[in-house]
Amino acid sequence: MRICVVGLGNFGRLHATTLMSLAEVKLVGLVEQDRRILQAAQAQFPGIPAWSSLSAAVAESDAEAWIVASSTSSHVEAARTIMRASRRVLVEKPIAESLDDAESLAPLVAADSENFMAGHIVLFNSEFRQLLAERQRQGPISFIDCVRHRPATTMKLFPGESPFHLTMVHDLYCVLALMNRAEPTRFSAQRHHTADGACDLALAQLRWDDGTVASLTASFLTPQGMPNDGFDRLEVFGDGWAARIQPNPRPLELWDDRARWPAALEILATPTASSGMLAEELRTFCRVVRGREPTPVGAAYADAVQVLRWLDRLEEAARST
Repeated sequence: MRICVVGLGNFGRLHATTLMSLAEVKLVGLVEQDRRILQAAQAQFPGIPAWSSLSAAVAESDAEAWIVASSTSSHVEAARTIMRASRRVLVEKPIAESLDDAESLAPLVAADSENFMAGHIVLFNSEFRQLLAERQRQGPISFIDCVRHRPATTMKLFPGESPFHLTMVHDLYCVLALMNRAEPTRFSAQRHHTADGACDLALAQLRWDDGTVASLTASFLTPQGMPNDGFDRLEVFGDGWAARIQPNPRPLELWDDRARWPAALEILATPTASSGMLAEELRTFCRVVRGREPTPVGAAYADAVQVLRWLDRLEEAARST
């Protein structure tokens, strides 16, 4: 599979590094508007064709599929350019800055989303994939409890960002997959703010007609001394069964002058051997492009739009409480 990567920030380079190690992929192009970043990427990936213009790349590259890992503000236009050229695309989440922007892509997306996949690595985490399998075996869900805490310093790194959009969004995708795209009928939410007005805690509750409840907590509250990327926990309860995953941090602990958790996420990327959820996302994308499997639940265009709708409903509910 010949693939080109658009956007060469940290995540774009991680995509490129992972692609280099996959037997089913040939990395055939790099696209980055910032020439300084592009030059650095060319040094990291020598011999790979590179462009500063996406339009030129689409016209000149022989890539069969494209990965958009650029800034969110560029996602819609990049995806539009690629799909208009009848190419397949994976757009990392969030696929757009707003619901309206995301919906503007609808005329270009195939009915089964075979030409568009939303990138969301959490869906390809091995523990979560096993949880989905257990949910199929065990039966209906009564309650889902999602907790995603990040360091208090996150507010300084991402000023103005809400835990709803920055972190809770990951769990909303997981809930959508666990509930097999069923639409909630009730949304409620609350926020907590610091003394200077920054939002450091978001709480949400979703309810379905069958009585299922999902509770979600996302915060920027963990102190120094805890894992650098906070911690995540997801619990599911059904009739006579329950399950828990704790995918972050990974179960590797190190001690020197302090406790450390060097493997926060299930991602191992090297030019010769990659494993974990990003590698699995990319392998799945290749199978989707080849027509060997449908776009997974949670990764279709309609799923990404559905989650953006949920976020809008939760933000509205939080403002009214």
